[in-house]
Amino acid sequence: MSISSALNSGVAGLAANSTRLATISDNIANSSTYGYKRVETDFDSMVLNRTHGAGLYSSNGGIYAAGGVRASTSRLIDERGALVPTSNPMDIAISGRGMLPVISSVTLNAMGPNEQLPLMMTTTGSFRADAAGVMRTESGLVLMGWPANADGSIPVMPRDSTAGLVPVVINAAQNSADPTRNINLGVNLPATDTLNGATGTTWPLTIEYFGNLGTSEALSVTFTPVVNPTPGMSNTWTMTVRDSAMDPASNIVGEYTLVFDDGPTSGGRLSSVTPISGGAYDPVTGNLNLTVQGGPMNVNIGRLNEANGLTQLSSNFAQTNISKDGSPVGGLAGVEIDEYGYVRATYDTGFVRTLYQIPLADVPNQNGLLALDHQTYMISPTSGSFFLWNAGDGPTGAVVGYAREASTTDVAAELTDLIQTQRAYSSNAKVIQTVDEMLQETTNLKR
Repeated sequence: MSISSALNSGVAGLAANSTRLATISDNIANSSTYGYKRVETDFDSMVLNRTHGAGLYSSNGGIYAAGGVRASTSRLIDERGALVPTSNPMDIAISGRGMLPVISSVTLNAMGPNEQLPLMMTTTGSFRADAAGVMRTESGLVLMGWPANADGSIPVMPRDSTAGLVPVVINAAQNSADPTRNINLGVNLPATDTLNGATGTTWPLTIEYFGNLGTSEALSVTFTPVVNPTPGMSNTWTMTVRDSAMDPASNIVGEYTLVFDDGPTSGGRLSSVTPISGGAYDPVTGNLNLTVQGGPMNVNIGRLNEANGLTQLSSNFAQTNISKDGSPVGGLAGVEIDEYGYVRATYDTGFVRTLYQIPLADVPNQNGLLALDHQTYMISPTSGSFFLWNAGDGPTGAVVGYAREASTTDVAAELTDLIQTQRAYSSNAKVIQTVDEMLQETTNLKR
């Protein structure tokens, strides 16, 4: 009966608008929640009667049966909120597509050592170190990443599983040392010292370097001219390198014969380097490959016929450019994350070390993800499988530190929808009231 279907349609309208009211209230309640993704309600009509051919005649003799309406909700996870600047370096947001891998601290503590972690994702989070140094939010979400090697490089990790992910741990009391591995040696040697009749004075040079344990060591470099036995200059020197960390009786790590050009175009530049003992000379890079107490070290003296490095000009011994990497033991001064997701620690000695890389997770259908508490999501059959990208690669955007992603709720739009929903709900209630009055009239026909 059409009048009964009208009653059912009105009830369906009340239920559908109640659903929309619930989503609106949820959106407004979370208008200030960082990372919140608004929920949208769509209405679909339900048609009970069918028509023949082009729809000119009704299959039920012209009697129409109201089907009503059905409400469906969807969370628009692929929408991005505005980035809000903050003062915490580990407040993380993403400029573009992609999500941060996280895990609940409760789940992490319950996992066994060989169990694969279930992947949870979020688009933003305010991470701070707890008492154990674990980077987590106040709601208990632990930031996950790939640990770096000792040299700061990131090993090859699986991209379609969480097998390589570990909790990011930053110990505020940690110390670190950066051993010296490269020294650039820029020195000018006096050409007149190789002149026939010169005294053959040896020029000493001491260069501090830092060992593997942060100790201060020194390379002692001496330059001894080869005095020309005949008139003129020999342009030849003997360079000896000693390591203070080794036994003084056998601490020579390299000895070389240096010959300089005296031509009009390349005068004063290295023309040949001949090893007497120690590591080889690489003419492509200009490095002496030495082995000191702490391991290998490159001492760059310049390429052949190059103006940088060692030169032999005039009559002055001068240190033109001496630099090195490495630093002594230092305490942690701060931690930041860059746009590529690298978590880097800065120490009070100026040393910067890469500790972790935070990959960005992505799925084919973000709106198909399963929404959980605290603005986190998990994969579902409709979202597709996840893949872990480097930030900025593939479809993913950049990682932004000192920032949070704001809610995607537009309060003005939600209040407008609230007015429309209220009127639609009242109209459906009026339909039910009208049907009730009509049914009452039908009942009165028997009186």
